[in-house]
Amino acid sequence: MLVYPSGLDVSSSALRFLTQQLRRHRRATASRWRRLSAGRQALLTLAHLRVGHTYAQLAAGFEVATTTAYRYVTEAVDLLASLAPTLADAVRTASTKAYLLLDGTLLPIDRIAADRPSYSGKHKRHGMNVQVLADPFGRLLWAAPALPGAVHDVRAAREHGIVDALTEAGLQCWADKGYRGAGGTVRIPCWGRWEALSTGQKAVNRSHAKIRALVEQAVATLKSWRLLRRLRCSTTRITRLVQALLTLHLASSDR
Repeated sequence: MLVYPSGLDVSSSALRFLTQQLRRHRRATASRWRRLSAGRQALLTLAHLRVGHTYAQLAAGFEVATTTAYRYVTEAVDLLASLAPTLADAVRTASTKAYLLLDGTLLPIDRIAADRPSYSGKHKRHGMNVQVLADPFGRLLWAAPALPGAVHDVRAAREHGIVDALTEAGLQCWADKGYRGAGGTVRIPCWGRWEALSTGQKAVNRSHAKIRALVEQAVATLKSWRLLRRLRCSTTRITRLVQALLTLHLASSDR
């Protein structure tokens, strides 16, 4: 395998944060000597998450065994995921916001037609449904655990307790028509075909679309980590990956 120098479009604050967490973890577990330092392990993990390099590619670049690369990435991802905020944490953070934005996104996975629970009829492909909460400026606040792609957005929001949590906190939330019937403080556009809507309803929907459009920035923030654009791992690991990336994003944003 050929090895060449490359760049990584990740902020240095993300690297420093992960390195610091790995050092603390090694001290807490009295870890023995490692092939890579905490800083190199952090860089290896970020390369996997940001670019989607395989374990074989990472092993060649960092001069370690493939199994070692796998263990290092898994350890770092699990550590980051354990630091991810809960829905309750996100609601407390958003308590000073005027309103929130809610949307669902599909993370494509490498599955065959037999895996019907993962097939999204809306997107015509297999994937995992992840609900996202963003502030009025489109900044990512929270990402929910992944559910099979066949799960509709409104059902996913209910299963995660998003609607109840926002309603209890009195937080207004703007969402698309996929959340019809959610109730609580979730606001959706006027229902019906565009040509059948009144002039007033069309104006409401245009205003709603302008406000809600910023949630796409939060989705783009999550998918800027290219590993999520085509997942080939077990679906049981996807939630941990999403939580790890959320932790990295929030840690970098605070610095």
